[in-house]
Amino acid sequence: MSKMKKLAVMSAAFGLLAATSTGALAQKKYDAGATDTEIKIGNIMPYSGPASAYGVIGKTEEAYFKKINAEGGINGRKINFVSYDDAYSPPKTVEQARKLVESDEVLFVFNPLGTPPNSAIQKYLNTKKVPQLFVATGATKWNDPKNFPWTMGWQPNYQSETIIYAKYILKNHPNAKIGVLYQNDDYGKDYLKGFKDGLGAKAASMIVMEESYEVSEPTIDSHIVKLKASGADVFMNITTPKFAAQAIKKNAEIGWKPTHFLNNVSASIGAVMKPAGFEAGQGIISSAYLKDTSDPQWKNDAGMKAFDEFLTKYFPEGNRIDGSVMYGYTVAQGLVHVLKACGDDLTRENVMRQAANIKGLELGGLLPGIKVNTSPTDFAPISQVQLQKFKGEAWELFGDILNGDVGG
Repeated sequence: MSKMKKLAVMSAAFGLLAATSTGALAQKKYDAGATDTEIKIGNIMPYSGPASAYGVIGKTEEAYFKKINAEGGINGRKINFVSYDDAYSPPKTVEQARKLVESDEVLFVFNPLGTPPNSAIQKYLNTKKVPQLFVATGATKWNDPKNFPWTMGWQPNYQSETIIYAKYILKNHPNAKIGVLYQNDDYGKDYLKGFKDGLGAKAASMIVMEESYEVSEPTIDSHIVKLKASGADVFMNITTPKFAAQAIKKNAEIGWKPTHFLNNVSASIGAVMKPAGFEAGQGIISSAYLKDTSDPQWKNDAGMKAFDEFLTKYFPEGNRIDGSVMYGYTVAQGLVHVLKACGDDLTRENVMRQAANIKGLELGGLLPGIKVNTSPTDFAPISQVQLQKFKGEAWELFGDILNGDVGG
């Protein structure tokens, strides 16, 4: 071969190699927080403060990601889970979000907890184009892809849930005198709006008293005494776990026995029903979308067996009957699904794209028939629930799977 031919062949070979390398590099796209070996995820939880009962969610997620890492990670990358405490204080949430984005340089913020805390960081994260993904609050406003394309909810939204309770009351207790207790913030007001919307024109006449409380109050006993005095025979209890347990206990102490509706976020047996006393909680109605770990009907269920194996191996200190543990486990599985779908395109834009294109995803902790679905115009992953009543030491499901579309 002549010298010129050799040079031509070598040049072609180098050209092909360069093209191949460029192609390989083009397939891998990273934003801050992602590399060939790592996916750095930010999280904010109330490990202290008035909503500290929810802190176990972050601990469960950390344990689940340890499981994923032990099994080889996601597409060969290990999850680096950076979780900070905000004590359920919005100014502290802002501080922690800035730290995660600007100092830790996480790829996104996953499952930060609470309506007021998330409200405080929503504009910041959207301006920075950092996903605020699968927030741990059911506020209806997280499903607003047009105005906040970087924020997405996870659980059924609060308004949908209380619309369902309101419809049940209209059908089964048409002459009810309703007393409402709600937390005086975005979380409580969102639930209250759905409840009133569900009652419609009858809200004004059926609701005989509305009592709000501040998260800074040590006890809500005085509010319960007022509600009993109002003559209400139906109680809509819109509280976080600490106050939910207080309300159930106080009702029993003063002998007030209304038909009692409790919001789903406080239906945990371990964090609420057991501390309040099982006897005090008999007959309470709530809603569910996750399997109840204390319900014997799931004893041989494949999803529950996998959950128990996870607890035994990676989170033995977790309280099995705390609903927040199942919540953390399930939402972590949802995130793993999204990250697997991202492949080697670990940009913030692609994380949101994959999160907004989940179709019929079944997760082991969800009730049969409830699936995760999203689209670019629907940022509400779970919108179905089933009613449940507390009996003995467990919740009993009843009725059909109900679709929780607001206004539906």
